[in-house]
Amino acid sequence: MGLTEAKDTGADERAIVAQAETALEDIQKIRTEVSKVIYGQDDVVESVLLAILSGGHALLVGVPGLAKTKLVTTLGTVLGLDGNRIQFTPDLMPSDILGSEVLEESDTGRRSFRFIKGPVFAQLLMADEINRASPRTQSALLQSMQEYSVTIAGQHYDLPKPFHVLATQNPLEQEGTYPLPEAQLDRFLLEVDVGYPDIDAERRILLETTGATEEQAIPVITAERLMEIQTLIRKMPVSETVVEAILSLVRAARPGHGFDKTDRHVSWGPGPRAGQALMLTARARALYQGRLAPSIDDVRALAGPVLQHRMALNFSARAEGIKLSDVITAIASRNLN
Repeated sequence: MGLTEAKDTGADERAIVAQAETALEDIQKIRTEVSKVIYGQDDVVESVLLAILSGGHALLVGVPGLAKTKLVTTLGTVLGLDGNRIQFTPDLMPSDILGSEVLEESDTGRRSFRFIKGPVFAQLLMADEINRASPRTQSALLQSMQEYSVTIAGQHYDLPKPFHVLATQNPLEQEGTYPLPEAQLDRFLLEVDVGYPDIDAERRILLETTGATEEQAIPVITAERLMEIQTLIRKMPVSETVVEAILSLVRAARPGHGFDKTDRHVSWGPGPRAGQALMLTARARALYQGRLAPSIDDVRALAGPVLQHRMALNFSARAEGIKLSDVITAIASRNLN
């Protein structure tokens, strides 16, 4: 390496450090603002923010009343994103999401079609109770989630930038629901389990949400600033040790790759998107916690949210009452030490 090249490398590293410090300040402001409205769900807020900072989508799974919808709307406000919400129902049609063409007649009598954009044309789309819509309607989101565009009547339309889908799903009530197909689940960067708040958080909820006034979130950053942070995260270095840990974890989660517990209990395992998700979210988690590079601890912490919707137990494992989370924990314990 020549002297000039070495100087350039050092300058690039200093620039990334300076950008990371500024980004960390912005992230701290985001966390503070969200905490004014969302109580006692720090892990959930972190996971959803990691998905957005990584440029991906997230699936929030939890029973009703746990502030999933409120979290999404709050994040849209705080991050300065233009948002839309779709309540998924069995009679929802693809055109209700994507939009449709209407026939118009001009003053001169000339007729032409005009495309009216649907709610998917937003920077932050909330898909509420996504598993209540038919598979045909669910598939309408596939192209937009992967390609950030839609095609209507042969015409291509780009979606706004950035574009994120935050979907919610009720894990208990299965009557009248349609399980999400594996191809669509794989498009979600993370699956976030939303649990009940602890007693201190629930006490705060009781006191602060039933009075005459309620705290409101305000914008902290802009959509353009969010995209700058997303670009920075993709530039963060990842050590060979962490890369090998990600590969080891993902491959061990697939049947036929040498891990006995996977072979006995798992029907199908994660594809390459799982490794990509771990690479991105591990970087985002490092920055979120004030570090310049991810560690194996980041991979370990993200194993569940990244893998649990990209794997399935076989019939015998389900019959034995084995939980997928326990299998993932076992895989991580074996391959991330």
